[in-house]
Amino acid sequence: MINLKGNKITWLGHATFHIETPSGKSILIDPWVMNNPACPDNKKSFKKIDLMLCTHGHGDHIGDAVELAKKHDPKIVGVYELCLWLQKKGAKQIQPMNKGGSQTVESVSITMVHADHSCGIEDGGQIVYGGEACGYVIELEGGVKIYHAGDTNVFGDMQIIRELYSPELAMLPIGDLFTMSPREAAYACKLLQPKFVIPMHFDTFPALTGHPPQLQKLIEPSGMKVLALEHGQTLS
Repeated sequence: MINLKGNKITWLGHATFHIETPSGKSILIDPWVMNNPACPDNKKSFKKIDLMLCTHGHGDHIGDAVELAKKHDPKIVGVYELCLWLQKKGAKQIQPMNKGGSQTVESVSITMVHADHSCGIEDGGQIVYGGEACGYVIELEGGVKIYHAGDTNVFGDMQIIRELYSPELAMLPIGDLFTMSPREAAYACKLLQPKFVIPMHFDTFPALTGHPPQLQKLIEPSGMKVLALEHGQTLS
């Protein structure tokens, strides 16, 4: 079983994760909770949020970013254009970056990597340019390295992510239609070679048809393990 060295990772459904570090930092990835039908009611509020990471500007990933930013005043990491949009909406502590860049925020090392997806922001009935979609390699306290792929297709440079950063745990979308299906996610595992995989971006809506057992069957010969979390379940 994976050793998170005191870090706790809770899947809030879809691509949203809440991470609590041993020193008490509260980290939210892809803040879509209040209107997320997969997020349990008892997980829709937070005592505090110190750091928020946004992979791209679609509503099912930043749907509650503005409200949570105003309430908790976290440091917000995202691609440059998305951070500027959030700032215009009231976010005070933006920490913009771009692909290939790294920064340390709240004792967490963050590297922005590529994702193969679109990134328009719905704003007042119009689509606003939100930069490009991205993923993150995150080094948590204790040296635990995780990779949140965001919404993406499989792409060959996932091998570079493995060679440069070697994440032990990968959070990969498997729902199909808007992202990878289990088949593409299995190929992504071949390129990334993590020890553990948390499937995400499935089972939120009927159109998202991929399921963890399909992925586990495809990668079983490799020895990699799928950690199929329930909505609201914490890995510690």
